Amino acid sequence: MPGVLDNTVSTEVPGPLSRASAKKLDTFFDARAVHFVVDYDKSEGTYIVDVDGNRYLDVYSQIASIPIGYNNPASIAAAQSPEMLSALVNRPAIGNFPSRVWGEILEGGLLKIAPKGLDQIFTAQSGSEANELAYKASFMLYRRKERGDGVEWTSEEITSCLDNAKPGSPELAVMSFRNSFHGRGFGSLSTTRSKPVHKLDIPSFNWPQASFPALKYPLEKYEAENNAEEKRCLQEVEDLIRSWHCPVAALIVEPIQSEGGDNHASPAFFQGLRDITKKHGVVMIVDEVQTGFGATGKFWAHEHWNLASPPDIVTFSKKAQTAGYFFGDRALIPDKAYRQFNTWMGDAARVIMSKTIIQEILDKDLVGQCARVGEALYAEMEKLAQKYPGYVQNLRGKGKGTYIAFDTKDAGSLVKAMKKLGVLVGTCGKETVRLRPMLIFEEKHIPTLVAAFDQALGEL
Repeated sequence: MPGVLDNTVSTEVPGPLSRASAKKLDTFFDARAVHFVVDYDKSEGTYIVDVDGNRYLDVYSQIASIPIGYNNPASIAAAQSPEMLSALVNRPAIGNFPSRVWGEILEGGLLKIAPKGLDQIFTAQSGSEANELAYKASFMLYRRKERGDGVEWTSEEITSCLDNAKPGSPELAVMSFRNSFHGRGFGSLSTTRSKPVHKLDIPSFNWPQASFPALKYPLEKYEAENNAEEKRCLQEVEDLIRSWHCPVAALIVEPIQSEGGDNHASPAFFQGLRDITKKHGVVMIVDEVQTGFGATGKFWAHEHWNLASPPDIVTFSKKAQTAGYFFGDRALIPDKAYRQFNTWMGDAARVIMSKTIIQEILDKDLVGQCARVGEALYAEMEKLAQKYPGYVQNLRGKGKGTYIAFDTKDAGSLVKAMKKLGVLVGTCGKETVRLRPMLIFEEKHIPTLVAAFDQALGEL
């Protein structure tokens, strides 16, 4: 197996074998977004290997979704377990026919790391689906409160909903923020506001979007301006809730707007959001699909906010290697069975894998490691910002583990140059480079990453 600090590129990227493989794939599967074709058998830890034999330090982690590395021994053991074999061979319709160990799997895994105050869970198959389901739960709760607890549906509601008409299909809304990303389903896409390529040609709901704070950096220099900006955005949120053409049943927010440009806000801003949502009876959904599972130096990014009361719903996916949402108020469970339901309700096999990931994170204190390594990495990135002020701008993510990003003049060219040097990083927003290392990224990996940045930036 490769040495732990090996990253070597001996061909152009993508290489000839990768290009040929992608070309063949493209004859029956759209391969236009393929970066290169991977040899997963040879990939290990924080290193990914392509079919041409090039080995890269992976600081993008499959769009922030690999938590404990390629071919992790614990993950392999879980994959080979009788528990996994049964889940794969007998994939259960969990809502109707859960296995005898399903409760133990949840209690020993996902519920072990449930956000404080949220002890209920609904499993799903993707982050987009998790958000869609959270919206549905919010709408059903809103109407249940309007109708009155225990009041049966009217015949008019029952018949009109099948025609997509009122009162059975009411006008309700979910508020999101400019530059947000919450998925690509019809509901989640209506709350996604980051890039036209995601939304163009797709019908959407007429739902409100509020401004997300556009902070100036360095934060300590612009404290007064940033405080004013956050207060402006909070006022806009409340104004929209009061004035929108239909009731706003829920508000969804990312702790850090990731796809939209790694945009941050202060704990005070999120505390303000919680106050507003509670005041107006709006369900607060925190989308931790990308920020959850330790990447910010806490298991859940919203832990940085020190809220007086927890969010109503927290959605998750990516590093969890499964998906779903946590909640605390059992009123968010629909009034009748089958209203929040599908055949598989997630995937038992993926939840088993998530259980193993969680145990590995806890046993090795990978969240603490991420916080520690993030401090060291940020310090090195600050040096690069001083050396290349025209290319490393608005450096952000201090105190947020390895969730670090900066703006630059041509993010695409910089990422391409890094790839040629054997390091994978990602882009987001307009011209932002984002770092998304795995939780097993260590201090020893920092020099490789920083040296590649130094060379790539020096050649721009």
